Amino acid sequence: MKNTFILSGMSCASCTEHIRKAAASVEGVSDASVNLASELLTVHSNGDDKILSQIEQTIADAGYLAKRITDNRKVTISIGGMSCASCAKSIEGALSQMDGVILATVNFATERLTVEYDPEKVRLGMIKQRIIDNGYKPLESEKGDGEDEQKRKDHDTRVLKRKFTVSALFTIPLFYLAMAPMITWFSVPFPDFLMPMTNPLNYALVQLGLVIPVIVAGHRFYSGGVKAIIHRSPNMDSLVAMGTSAAFIYSLFSVSRIVAGDSSAADHLYFETAAVIITLVMLGKLMESSAKRRTSGAIKKLMRLAPQTATLVQNGKEAVVHVHEVEVGDIIVVKPGEKIAVDGVITEGQTSIDESMLTGESIPVERGSGDAIYAATINGNGSIHFRATKVGEDTALSAIIRLVEEAQGSKAPVALLGDIISGYFVPAVFIIALVSSVAWFVSGVPFTFSLTIFISVLLIACPCALGLATPTAIMVGTGKGAEKGILIKSGEALEVAHKIDSVVFDKTGTITEGKPRVTDIAIVDGGDQDLLLQIAASAEKKSEHPLGNAIVNEAESRGLQLLKVAGFSAVTGHGIEAVIDSKKVLLGNLKFMREKSIYVNELADKSENFAIEAKTPVYVAVDGSLYGIVAVADTIKAGSREAVNSLNKLGIDVIMITGDNSATANAVARQAGISNVLSEVLPQDKSEAIEKLQNGGKVVAMVGDGINDAPALARADVGIAIGSGTDVAIESADIVLIRGDVRDVVTAIRLSRRTMRTIKQNLFWAFGYNVLGIPVAAGLLFLFGGPLLNPMIAAGAMSMSSVSVVTNALRLKRFR
Repeated sequence: MKNTFILSGMSCASCTEHIRKAAASVEGVSDASVNLASELLTVHSNGDDKILSQIEQTIADAGYLAKRITDNRKVTISIGGMSCASCAKSIEGALSQMDGVILATVNFATERLTVEYDPEKVRLGMIKQRIIDNGYKPLESEKGDGEDEQKRKDHDTRVLKRKFTVSALFTIPLFYLAMAPMITWFSVPFPDFLMPMTNPLNYALVQLGLVIPVIVAGHRFYSGGVKAIIHRSPNMDSLVAMGTSAAFIYSLFSVSRIVAGDSSAADHLYFETAAVIITLVMLGKLMESSAKRRTSGAIKKLMRLAPQTATLVQNGKEAVVHVHEVEVGDIIVVKPGEKIAVDGVITEGQTSIDESMLTGESIPVERGSGDAIYAATINGNGSIHFRATKVGEDTALSAIIRLVEEAQGSKAPVALLGDIISGYFVPAVFIIALVSSVAWFVSGVPFTFSLTIFISVLLIACPCALGLATPTAIMVGTGKGAEKGILIKSGEALEVAHKIDSVVFDKTGTITEGKPRVTDIAIVDGGDQDLLLQIAASAEKKSEHPLGNAIVNEAESRGLQLLKVAGFSAVTGHGIEAVIDSKKVLLGNLKFMREKSIYVNELADKSENFAIEAKTPVYVAVDGSLYGIVAVADTIKAGSREAVNSLNKLGIDVIMITGDNSATANAVARQAGISNVLSEVLPQDKSEAIEKLQNGGKVVAMVGDGINDAPALARADVGIAIGSGTDVAIESADIVLIRGDVRDVVTAIRLSRRTMRTIKQNLFWAFGYNVLGIPVAAGLLFLFGGPLLNPMIAAGAMSMSSVSVVTNALRLKRFR
């Protein structure tokens, strides 16, 4: 059982290891891990209250405080009104101060808050009210399936597009009106009644009339920005509001001077600056919104896979119902070409099913009575009836969507740097803008010059790019992984995966198929292979042994008719005695043959070769004489050797771990191209083997079937579970490979490396943009004889910085 404790008193990474070891030392704890960023301890134990209390006491004795999280609730809420990463940081800070809130994380790219809280201390309504009090809006989804949220985002995009259109329609003539009189090197049409030299008041009032609709269209910058300032958490809207308000108010002052008779004030109107800034920022937001929507394409694709209706069989009649009305136990009929509505088990019929959406394999698989089938897969050429076993949120498809959503909403540790900086960034920009403009004014430049400096600094320094740098790349990276059947559970797993330098593979079911099959048949001179297999399969038909089942399956696949067995006796650990066609048949291992005085030297060389190749020889004797040997082995998967070679090329050490004896383990390792083998390791000791590698400075990924390897998967830096996506222990692993193809381990690591490279590029450009942009806006170039940055150019550059970061993340969509 997994239990989580919230920690306090930690100061660095060494604290986490100290706490982890303290928790792991408690008897009954099978595994313990500590997350420094979230200050959480996770332990796996039998769930006994005495053990959990002992863990708290042991950690207290170590100098820290651990409090068990009991019956906490975790919810995801869409947030409206955010404009930049500072908004996300503000919401996190406000909620984290509430008593009972364990963890609050806001993803600016997805506009979602994930909050974990204790319902006994705080109510969800109180959390939402705190969000409202801080100037943001918690949004509800009526259906809970993403449709409402998508419609809302589509509506918001349409509204933004409409406001941008209005803003642009008024800004273009305003910009022309402001600029045309300045263009003296060639004639441009301009009405006489608006000439600033002869009719300054007309010139000013028309500009005022044109700028007001633009300010109304961009009112969200003012309402959101002012609220953020009131709550002492200024954001991007605050920067835009301050900058444009300064230009607008100063222009109003110039209009009042014109009215008072000072016609020279017409040269100091900056209405077009405010209008162009608002229009450019809205254009940037529109482009950013469009790009962000493309980053969540994987979720949309998965949601579109789900069918909307199902055909129920009730009282012998068929009825088409909405898929939400299907209940567990219902019988559903699926005709050729239709999608399967929910997860279930076939009760009648035979067909082929396209499971590519689940496994990535394009070749349809044969399915018949008793076989499991999954929602959104496509029925082939047969009509089937099946009984629903999982519906709604419990289906495999829903689990995959939920996993991808959680991953896209999570934060990688590298994002913490951007979050910390964003929290202090906007106030710092205000100070820089004020200090630089005052410094210039004191130096003797005109007030309009210092005002330009103030506005330019406010506008060019936007934290949006910092806030988008990491989450957009994670969204695209995890989405791309989902398309390839690789489910990455969190941003943290995606980040850590790029550091992996050692991969430990479990043998059975991971490197090998996990299903023994007949590989070779050796017979004594004069014998018949099919007859040998027929005799062996007939004797093994009543056996429950996996090797026996492999022999029976091979005989059936060859179309051999099994013979009647008159007598049957199983000798545990040795073999089988049976009577077939009045002949005494012995079938078993070498020790069994020797006990029954069967001479086996004729096939001794064959038997030795089988053992070297990790194949188990099953001897068959008829009436006291050896007839032949059936070799059975758990063969390696088709892609195992290729995966190992690819990992070696990436500079990653590959290790195989197994409970098998060293001879068998080394034989399988040779076939897979693995040189480092840990054999005869008990399941409970695999976790210790992983820890030893970690203590040696290795960043370790453990690849297993996700069930008996759970402790090792949890112990590893990255646990990778091989499985179909339904019977795998998702709790234990950080990454799930739905197709069960070990080559996807290589793909997952390459995807992680590519994603982290993209994140680092984004952060570099986001930081670099601000490091270079702010001094330029503050007049550094002008100080050395260069140009002064125009506020309109600053606004355009600010908008494009965010767009460039998202566009760079979108390049991950081309990952192959």
